[in-house]
Amino acid sequence: MKVARGLKDLPKDVKPSVCTVGVFDGVHKGHQALMGQVLKEAQTKKGTPVVVTFDRHPLELIAPGKEPPIITTPRQRAEAMESLGIEVLLILKFDDALRHLSPEDFVQKVLIDALGCVHVVVGKNFRFGHQHAGTVETLQELGKTDGFTVEIFDLVGDDEVVSSTLIRRQIAEGNVEVAAQELGRPFRIEGHVEHGAKRGKGLGFPTANLRVPDKFILPKIGVYAGWLRWKGRRYPTVVNVGLNPTFEDRTSPIVEAYVLDFDRDLYGEVVGVEFTHHLRDELKFDDVEDLKKAIGNDVKRARELLGV
Repeated sequence: MKVARGLKDLPKDVKPSVCTVGVFDGVHKGHQALMGQVLKEAQTKKGTPVVVTFDRHPLELIAPGKEPPIITTPRQRAEAMESLGIEVLLILKFDDALRHLSPEDFVQKVLIDALGCVHVVVGKNFRFGHQHAGTVETLQELGKTDGFTVEIFDLVGDDEVVSSTLIRRQIAEGNVEVAAQELGRPFRIEGHVEHGAKRGKGLGFPTANLRVPDKFILPKIGVYAGWLRWKGRRYPTVVNVGLNPTFEDRTSPIVEAYVLDFDRDLYGEVVGVEFTHHLRDELKFDDVEDLKKAIGNDVKRARELLGV
């Protein structure tokens, strides 16, 4: 898949194309179905399947502080789209110039001039252009004059509407199993492994502490089973998202991963942690031995759930 960062980076043979436009955070089952329709129409119309997205959530510029936390990094989104068969991902810089384009100018500059779109697939709530003035009806009217057709697609998965907003809610509530069903894969965070207090090592359960970007959503504070991904491989893991109440009084959660049957040094490495099962809420223990016993039970349960 060609990742084009701006219109000037597009491959010369991108035209004609079949396109979709959106943020697509999560690239969830609804997005996957929509992009599947893009691929189907691209084959029928002999066009290049293209996804148009942005380098940030538009609300970061329009209403700073009101943008939602992200489910997937731009790299994760590109990875998911490539696995579906999308051939070109166009990432537009969402700045004041793009923000103030009218719906007509956006269509002309991006869809017509740059991409030569012959068919556009969008969700029924799609809005575009300055102050979200453009609707699917606007797009359909422009298509009649500019020579492209428009298909309105319902973002449905397993007979129910799937949305990034609902998935964020599931993750925030710790329902990682449900989130995985709606995403079509486990929810995964990525970050650098940094040095921590090394209390886990003293307890017999050394952990990799992840430095997670601030914009990333975290699951509800608690203990989870999952997988750590590193250098193309995955390893069974118990993950704590929490405040370490037994030892300290933190105000922001940290992510600690105890990788089962693993003794490699991960400091400074970038790893991914997949959340597959919620094991329990985080608890404060008065006795360190009780904490060690609880972690031992977490490990036993994780082995059962992960089949290792």
